[in-house]
Amino acid sequence: MAGKKINPILKMVLEFGPIVLFFIGYLKLKDEIFLIGGEEYKGFILVTAAFVPLMMMSTAALWKLTGHLSKMQLATLVLVVLFGGLSVWFNDERFFKMKPTMIYLLFGGLLAVGLMRGESWLKVVMEEVMPMEEAGWMVLTRRICGFFLGLAVANEVIWRFFTTDTWVYFKTFGLPVAMFLFFMTQGPLLQKYGLEDDEEVEDPKA
Repeated sequence: MAGKKINPILKMVLEFGPIVLFFIGYLKLKDEIFLIGGEEYKGFILVTAAFVPLMMMSTAALWKLTGHLSKMQLATLVLVVLFGGLSVWFNDERFFKMKPTMIYLLFGGLLAVGLMRGESWLKVVMEEVMPMEEAGWMVLTRRICGFFLGLAVANEVIWRFFTTDTWVYFKTFGLPVAMFLFFMTQGPLLQKYGLEDDEEVEDPKA
């Protein structure tokens, strides 16, 4: 079910605000070492510790204002809390760096299972906002499945073989830009398989 409409600027702030604050906090604290309880913590770990509750609060605010959270939002929050918590608990930044990999593997894997069953599970969650013919949903699902799996591989390569600075820039800017560009390139597919609102066409006086 669709949620209540809210100001799009407020929605964007709630969705991307924690990520932007994580980036700013990392830039300020990345070279700092903090002694807490007799153990040394890098700035990255402290910023991660702050990011987790920020993400929880922003997601709760979205739910309060819209009355609805998508399965993707809920799964993302669970993985942020899980991997962010593990990084802080074990004082090991690698757990948090693996989080995008797990998110994209989860979503890509679920879509792949649906495709193997001859179904588009993407259609189930997006049909209301993007009506398309069945053939279009199958094509888009295959593309998004491959795209998500590609992002998972890219994240693994970057966090394992590049600096933390590179990974933070990739997570903050690279992933959103890649997502935006991917969906921008799907315009021809939506035009080919998109459906008109039949109710508006048949009953213009309503």
